[in-house]
Amino acid sequence: MDHFVYKDSELYAEGVPLSRIAREVGTPVYVYGSAAFEGHLLAFDAAFSRVPHLVCYSVKVASNLALLAKVAKLSLGADIVSGGELFRALTAGIPASKIVYSGVGKTAAEMAEALDAGILAFNVESAPELDLLSQIAKDRGRQAPVAFRVNPDVDPGTHPYVATGLKESKFGVPVEEAFALYLRAKDDPNVNPMGMDCHIGSQLTSVTPFADALSRLKALLARLREAGLAISHLDLGGGLGIRYDQETPPSPAEYAQTIVEGLAGEPVTLILEPGRVVAGNAGVLVVSVLYDKLTPERRFLVTDGAMNDLIRPSLYGSHHSIVPVAQTSAEPVKVNVVGPVCESGDFLAKDRLLPPVPAGGLLAVKSAGAYGFTMSSNYNARPRAAEVLVEGDAYRVVRARETRQDLIRGETP
Repeated sequence: MDHFVYKDSELYAEGVPLSRIAREVGTPVYVYGSAAFEGHLLAFDAAFSRVPHLVCYSVKVASNLALLAKVAKLSLGADIVSGGELFRALTAGIPASKIVYSGVGKTAAEMAEALDAGILAFNVESAPELDLLSQIAKDRGRQAPVAFRVNPDVDPGTHPYVATGLKESKFGVPVEEAFALYLRAKDDPNVNPMGMDCHIGSQLTSVTPFADALSRLKALLARLREAGLAISHLDLGGGLGIRYDQETPPSPAEYAQTIVEGLAGEPVTLILEPGRVVAGNAGVLVVSVLYDKLTPERRFLVTDGAMNDLIRPSLYGSHHSIVPVAQTSAEPVKVNVVGPVCESGDFLAKDRLLPPVPAGGLLAVKSAGAYGFTMSSNYNARPRAAEVLVEGDAYRVVRARETRQDLIRGETP
């Protein structure tokens, strides 16, 4: 769903013109649409209504407390990868019993914190992690709920930086190692091997890799049953892609059909970890044009939005649609949309056809709700952008723009 549409030649977020937000809050600013965010969550949840399941929103994608509070309001769960994300999820009201903890580098302190909170499951990714978790659980007089993250060696056909299910990846354990770890865990009184986890990558635009991974997981489930282990839940991660440019990813319903049909007869509760498909097209980054710079080789639109605000184009070579906030019929020209950061890699788009936008004009970088603000930084001593949530005809600032005092908090001359 796209809730960022033109009305009378002006781009709106639901019932609020983006120009108003830019004028009153400043730029750069992330703007999220509540209707889109909640609608995407509900659509994903409804797609699996035929089977026992739990949707655990991927906190790393967009972690503002206002967004996480909407996850809690819908009685959904969270997928976390750090103690900080656990803190965010709990603060927003998401029950610990609906939180799964992924990630290859959990510390002892993070494990203890999550155990004390009573999370649903640790997605364990190595033998040393299992050993540490067992010891932490023993020390605290608890039994840790465990799902091993299985690496099925499936090519997701996505960017190599976000492909997580290949054998050369740092994530998860190979199938044979996973089987051995389950047998170890079965005899360990400090852990309860009650689940299985698999996440093969992000921005997938075909159901085929999901189906391939699922077939390998089912074979492992059968072996575990024969060995006397009862696996109660199967966590299939997230990764469903969105349309940034010309992609044609499957809908949540099409994805769910593949998974549900592939699991027919398996007595497990499904756990899903959608992130990008929920938040990606529910957010835009609004930036102001500073200069229209013409050189003998290129034309640059220099904006106040930079790679520290949205790193995806520089890091992944990602395409984000960019449109003027004020619609115009002027003939498009080819430009590079760049920021003021002191790096040649600081760009939001290259060789993009855009109508002329004068200094002071506004651009909206679309599909920026996922991995936008959460990956932002203070590089070049730039305060991070404000975040705004639009709800119908009103909006509220859900994260204030950082100040220069924020830049030096905790530092000592």
